[in-house]
Amino acid sequence: MMQTPDSAGALAGQAKEHHTRVKSAEDFDLVIGFLGFWALVLLVITVAAELSAQPAMGWALGLLAVILALWGMLRLRRRLPARTSRRIT
Repeated sequence: MMQTPDSAGALAGQAKEHHTRVKSAEDFDLVIGFLGFWALVLLVITVAAELSAQPAMGWALGLLAVILALWGMLRLRRRLPARTSRRIT
């Protein structure tokens, strides 16, 4: 079965749209991982500062900011369609 130029263009448009969604979801996953890593680092620093009787308010506020950003990214990520394939580079 031969494809007409119109159907080939439609298929290419659908594939391009699908690729964009996968890329968007993966970018969100990268940012979530980045924020999660720094939340863990800030948690360790905050606990260490508290246990050693050093000022920890700044570290705790930084941790709060990162956790709130992580929570917001997770809520946004849930609205995106599920990933169905890997990104091909």
